[in-house]
Amino acid sequence: MSDVAATAPVPGFPGTGPAGQPVPGQPAPGRPALVAMLEARTVALVGASPRPGSLGERMVSEVTRSPARPEVFLVNPRHERVAGRRCHASLADLPGPVDLVLLAVPDPAVEEQLTLAARRGDRSAVLFGSAHELPGQPQPTLRARLAATARAAGMAVCGAGCMGFVNVTHGLRAVGYVEPDPLPHGPVALITHSGSVFSALLRTRRGLGFTVAVSSGQELVTTAAQYAEYALSLPETRVLALVLEAIREPDRLRAVLATARERRIPVVMLTAGRSAGGRALVSAHSGALATADGGWEALAAAYGVHRVADLAEMADTLELFALTGSPTHHPVNSTPSAHIRSIDLTRPVVRTGIATVHDSGLERAHVADVADELGVPFAAISAATRARLAALLDPGLEAANPLDVWGTGARAEEQLSGSLAALADDPAVRAVALAVDLVHEFDGDESYPLAVTETARRTSKPVVVLSNVPAAIDPDTAAGLRAGGIPVLEGTRTGLLALKHLLDHAADPDPPAPAVPVDKARQERWTRVITAGQAHGARLEELLRDYGIAAARTRAADSRGGALAAAAEIGYPVVLKTGEPGIAHKSDAGGVLLGLRDPDALLAAYQDLAERLGRRVLVCETIPAGPELSAGLARDHELGPLLVVGAGGVLVELLADRAVALPPVTEAQARRMLGTLRVARLLAGVRGQPPADLDAVAAAITGLSKLAAELGDVLEAVDINPLICGPAAAIAVDALVIPRSPAA
Repeated sequence: MSDVAATAPVPGFPGTGPAGQPVPGQPAPGRPALVAMLEARTVALVGASPRPGSLGERMVSEVTRSPARPEVFLVNPRHERVAGRRCHASLADLPGPVDLVLLAVPDPAVEEQLTLAARRGDRSAVLFGSAHELPGQPQPTLRARLAATARAAGMAVCGAGCMGFVNVTHGLRAVGYVEPDPLPHGPVALITHSGSVFSALLRTRRGLGFTVAVSSGQELVTTAAQYAEYALSLPETRVLALVLEAIREPDRLRAVLATARERRIPVVMLTAGRSAGGRALVSAHSGALATADGGWEALAAAYGVHRVADLAEMADTLELFALTGSPTHHPVNSTPSAHIRSIDLTRPVVRTGIATVHDSGLERAHVADVADELGVPFAAISAATRARLAALLDPGLEAANPLDVWGTGARAEEQLSGSLAALADDPAVRAVALAVDLVHEFDGDESYPLAVTETARRTSKPVVVLSNVPAAIDPDTAAGLRAGGIPVLEGTRTGLLALKHLLDHAADPDPPAPAVPVDKARQERWTRVITAGQAHGARLEELLRDYGIAAARTRAADSRGGALAAAAEIGYPVVLKTGEPGIAHKSDAGGVLLGLRDPDALLAAYQDLAERLGRRVLVCETIPAGPELSAGLARDHELGPLLVVGAGGVLVELLADRAVALPPVTEAQARRMLGTLRVARLLAGVRGQPPADLDAVAAAITGLSKLAAELGDVLEAVDINPLICGPAAAIAVDALVIPRSPAA
């Protein structure tokens, strides 16, 4: 990686100038370490090398090309000069501390060099190497020692295992790999754990320009949240792109996302790997449902983050936001995207959305099919717009949205321009796309780029090209359109998803849920019960009711006589369940017997359970059948309790249909969660069944939210399954509470 040698034992801090005056080149007092790093005025390059193609050679070339022209010091004991510059034998030979040290050294030398930088008072460092721990090395690990050294010195650190960063706004290139020069300046701030993604997005042909881009690597010290804070401090940052594998500093990350939401700055996020949410305890159904990256999902939902499924969707979405900005905001009900669709199916919905113009009937139908699958709405255009279109089209073509405009092709540019303009002028249309294969035209026809350019000139709404085959896009035509501020979306699915993100961003965001006032007496009472392992049976029913969640009446018994007395008190018919505390999922063990209508049936059922599972039982009220949900809490080890709502009963694991949120949630947010579920239509009433009491269902969800606020610290999981959602109530029929372990 580098030809620098491990040097002699680290010398001490070299000190300041006479009478304590700062040494020339020393960072200004009080300048935050992160700012000193990202806007470095003085940079030391340890491992500078003349060897062609080496990390040390590339590092020197890249940093010295920085438009900001920082003062650069080269360090390598093996060379007197590199690239025509003086090379120092050690950091200790420099005249004073520097803002930034780039360490292009092998792992065996990195600790020594970082320790020297810390003792000197250098403000920050980039660690390119992986800081891999060799077998048999002392504890703590090398990475832990590096982090401790930097933190003790107040240093910011990029890496280890990173590619560095570029601050395009400030004009600093702190990388050890050759990147485009110049880098395009624009509104996107990129923070990525992946060095490969860092280079791919910097080198893409897309219409992206950057304020700052950081390959943060392992984040031994400085986290993505801190870089994002800095990015949002730059007035030029209008889009924040995050590519993350883990959540570090969750409170800080949440604060950053809250700031972006308040400023209406779109955050586009790609995550890899599973969240820690629900991983520790999957014995609760809610925990099992949350394991499929529930923490990321909840975080995105809470702050209006645009999650993307892959890098292609990310590139299309970033280009769309970067070149068009944020669309005008509109009330949430007017953008019926999938994740905010109301489950009140009788309520009229204003059909606003996108409009597309095609030159192929088949591709028009194909785009409509994919849009329907993805929940991307087409605007319901007015009669006046249809009349304008009809006057432009060749005979036999339908004036509709989506629109096939191709007839004879004799008036292609006129028809394309007129159709795009008519659709853009319609109040229901939020964005208009020319959905064509942007191929190289061998006859020199420029109808497509001219038409879309003219439309973009005439309207303030986003105008884009949606191309179906990325490999067929003519790069010169696409580059010209992008230079004019017109996005070229490279794929049917990813392009439509990008447009969906644009529509979702136009919707007014939910206001943050107000903090839940804590009932101290209730909190202390139930904390004692939960930590003592007593939150089961009748006590569990009492717990739920105390938080406003209706629950089936339950009585515990451990004998035939006790079961009979409990049933007499509750009233037949009853349900008999095993009450043995070691059985988490009673139905899976055959421990739930329904419809016991008289004492004889009850006694027979008791005898069966006692012989198979144990004598402790629960006698429960019978609740009329209705749509069944599951609801609960699952702990994410970074974010805390997650609120999970999904299909219930036997469907809970069959469908894996769930929505996840960060508590607290309001009733409106609870309804929004319900609207995302595939079982939402059951709640609205199907095949003659009455609709569920949605107020009661939402109240049960907000009750769980209150429970999380007061008891989340002592809970690993809560599982209510099923929550029977009838026409007059939502009633918890069975529940499970799992306390956090004392060690946690």
